[in-house]
Amino acid sequence: MQQSSPVLDRADLELLLAIRQHGSLAGAASAANVVPSVITKRLAGLEARLRVKLFQRTTRRVTATAEGEALCERASALVAGFQALEAELQERRSDAVGHIRLASTFGFGRLWLGPALAEFQALHPRLTVQLQLTEQLPDLAVDGYDGAVWLWAVQGQRASEWTGRRLARNQRVLVAAPDYLRRHGTPASIDDLASHDCLLVREHEHRFDVWRLQKERDRSEVRVRVQGALSSNSGELVRDWCLAGRGIMLRSLWDIAPAIAGGQLVRVLPGYAMVDADIHWLAPHSNALPRRLRLLIDFLVERFRSEPWKLLKQPVTGRPGSRPPP
Repeated sequence: MQQSSPVLDRADLELLLAIRQHGSLAGAASAANVVPSVITKRLAGLEARLRVKLFQRTTRRVTATAEGEALCERASALVAGFQALEAELQERRSDAVGHIRLASTFGFGRLWLGPALAEFQALHPRLTVQLQLTEQLPDLAVDGYDGAVWLWAVQGQRASEWTGRRLARNQRVLVAAPDYLRRHGTPASIDDLASHDCLLVREHEHRFDVWRLQKERDRSEVRVRVQGALSSNSGELVRDWCLAGRGIMLRSLWDIAPAIAGGQLVRVLPGYAMVDADIHWLAPHSNALPRRLRLLIDFLVERFRSEPWKLLKQPVTGRPGSRPPP
């Protein structure tokens, strides 16, 4: 007669983890609020069913055998899975509750993320949301953040510590104030930029005076060296100079779309853009994502999927190659 294989249930797995955690049968019994003989009997029965010794007992300590340690490692993952499933089912039976703490950069956080979060919180009134605006990506896990909305993906060695999802594509485009173009003319080609006043941001690029642009038609990359009398580590200041008619600027479309729609800025060489700073959701790795964060991520994906800054009505740009009046 063929014998059936031994079957482990959740109670067996939790028993093994409790014994390993407390290092004694008495400690495991105390945690379970039972007498030690109950734990001793259950462990003996489990070892008999599995036909393997799981713990070495001494008068001072109980230590897992190699087989017991391997089983405990698997048990830990399985029990965590049970707990995550129960938490998810509990959350599905109730409205989203709790606190969400996020980080984002000043510009995107104020202009686009902030209004989106206010709308999200109104949909889930039992949630509280805190948004920290910063120019340096925090250590999210250490500093107690649930996630961040950031303008580029984390790469290199730290990438393995994070989970990420792109929320929207972003492109940096060339713009100038109409007054500047009236006085200096509108560039007709990339090469024309060399003879224009370009406003430079000394921020993340190692070569801030070299703009790496992608041709929209065939996605080919061109590099152009630019120059100008004004530069700053503040993109907001460079934007102010551009609005004042001091030169041509390369800036994220999400940031200047309102100014383009209002006519304060005009796209220059609209067939070119820099596409190196997409908008991402970043968070520490986690085996169990709370429902409140799942709801938030789904909301942000839907909100930014269409790149709403592109939906702002933009006026017709000036004719490329036009020269200033004599």
